[in-house]
Amino acid sequence: MNPIEWLFDAQLVIGDQVILWREIVGNAFGLASAVGGMRRKVWAWPVGIVGNVLLFTVFLGAVFDTPNPVNLLGQAGRQLMFIAVSIYGWVQWSRNRRLGREHAAVTPRWASGRERLLLVVVLIGGTLVLTPIFRMLGSFEPVWADAWIFVGSLLATWGMARGWTEFWLIWVAVDIVGVPLLVSAGYYASALLYLFYGVFTIIGFITWVRVQRRADAATAPAVG
Repeated sequence: MNPIEWLFDAQLVIGDQVILWREIVGNAFGLASAVGGMRRKVWAWPVGIVGNVLLFTVFLGAVFDTPNPVNLLGQAGRQLMFIAVSIYGWVQWSRNRRLGREHAAVTPRWASGRERLLLVVVLIGGTLVLTPIFRMLGSFEPVWADAWIFVGSLLATWGMARGWTEFWLIWVAVDIVGVPLLVSAGYYASALLYLFYGVFTIIGFITWVRVQRRADAATAPAVG
């Protein structure tokens, strides 16, 4: 069996629970990407993409005939969305580095009032629109939670690419809904990571706020 076949089929058995190793590995790549994002490193994007590919196969349990035959369409679909937005973010941050913008790939900033309003409208509206669609396609209940996670993840990833400090708070909103949904669906490794993400995103938010304040102080005109 080659390494790719092993990674696809390998399982971790804990009591009567079966967890796919690619769920663990995929989430580990996701965590590494989050660390890179907090440090504003370009490598965060390609590392995240690897994790997205692995997790896409995990959350379509019925399609890929895994031990957990539950389809979370929002979770699976957001992996494809992550890949698309991550390519955009990768290009944007790489361009910033080529332009010589400080030592990091992006300078954090607050979203404008209009941008914040757009985020809220899209998060709520997108959830309402996608819920009946995901239900029709057979996603796991409660379907609204799956839709909320999908839309919130899209907005958070987009906000990270744009350098909006608020994107960390969107992740908090995603994690609050994501943990109970994943536990009820039997995706325990992902639920545990979501719980950890909840703490990590708060740390990331504080870190970006501090970086933003230092940047603002450095560019503020001298008084006197």
